[in-house]
Amino acid sequence: MAGEGGLASRLYRGEAGLDIVGRRKLWFALAGVLVLISILSFATLKFSLGIEFAGGNSFQVPASVGTLDQAEAKVGEALTATAGDAHVVTAQQVGSTSGQYYELRTTQLSSEQATEVREEIAREFGIGADQISGNQVSEAWGQQVTSRALLGLVIFVLVVAVYLIIRFEWRMAVAAIVSLFMNLILTAGIYSLVGFEVTPSTIIGFLTILGFALYDVVVVFDKVQENVRGITANNNQTYGEAANLALNQSLMRSLNTSVVALLPVGGLLFIGAGLLGAGTLKDLGLVLFVGMAVAFLTSILLATPLLVWLKNQEPRIAAHNKRVLSRRGAIARGEITPRGAPRPAEGDADTIDPQAALAGATPKVGARPAGKRSNAARGGRSGGGNRPGGSRRR
Repeated sequence: MAGEGGLASRLYRGEAGLDIVGRRKLWFALAGVLVLISILSFATLKFSLGIEFAGGNSFQVPASVGTLDQAEAKVGEALTATAGDAHVVTAQQVGSTSGQYYELRTTQLSSEQATEVREEIAREFGIGADQISGNQVSEAWGQQVTSRALLGLVIFVLVVAVYLIIRFEWRMAVAAIVSLFMNLILTAGIYSLVGFEVTPSTIIGFLTILGFALYDVVVVFDKVQENVRGITANNNQTYGEAANLALNQSLMRSLNTSVVALLPVGGLLFIGAGLLGAGTLKDLGLVLFVGMAVAFLTSILLATPLLVWLKNQEPRIAAHNKRVLSRRGAIARGEITPRGAPRPAEGDADTIDPQAALAGATPKVGARPAGKRSNAARGGRSGGGNRPGGSRRR
């Protein structure tokens, strides 16, 4: 069938032959450029911190007062009239069982300023002050959440390192951890560039994608370990070629896993937060969607190529790779004949193997020597021959 030779079919069979490991310098250079862009973004654009981290106040206004833009403008006027330099940081529409309302987050206000702003907002909209609710969050709470998240990250990395060293080896542990940190840096870089707001839900999402990224890496490394087992006993494949074959064989499995995982997260983000207006789901959905997509790419394009680079520094693997390449060079020069190569055609004097010719002339085991007869044969033809002792018949 024509479809059997298509790329999708060959990917499912692991026969696509994509040279991922062979282009590792390209992936390393691309990763370096993306990390540099992320670091520059951290330094210049920084992050859009939610009030849980930066501190601030939030006011909830019924959606019946008008559009979101009108509500943001009215709250901004109230802040200018009462708190001077205070301003609205974010504004979003949030749904609840009791109806729709607007949540507007502002910079830090004192208790007296928050009360005055609330009363001014009520006058601007012509509603009662009891219809507007407000909250105040201290910056210290965000610092506490950040410190605990960093502690959780350190513990997670240590546990992962120990597991990978026991399950595989230390080089695989190093490659996997570098891939995890790359995943975090690139996801954070996208947050900084796009201006997504960082909330406690974002931190939870970051810790969640670490587990997903680790799963992707372990799936690929398990196949790599299977392919390279006993590789130094033959001279057919280098370590990089065996690892690249493992990538091709596990590529569709990783892709299917990522797609299946991204579908519900995409529904959470685009349907829940976008269409239904569940703004509280937006932060978690964004970090999960971006992080899972980046985790798939880093597990394929970074973790295994980095592992191959580390293994090629090992003397045993370096010597094996050298033997494989030397043997291929000798075959290309015609110095040796590879196993399974067809024998020369019979009757061609220029291509007859002398050893094969000698082997054909050698008598088989148990065969009688040519030109000689047995005693029994000679005796039978002479009619009995001489009797023992030399006596003759009278």
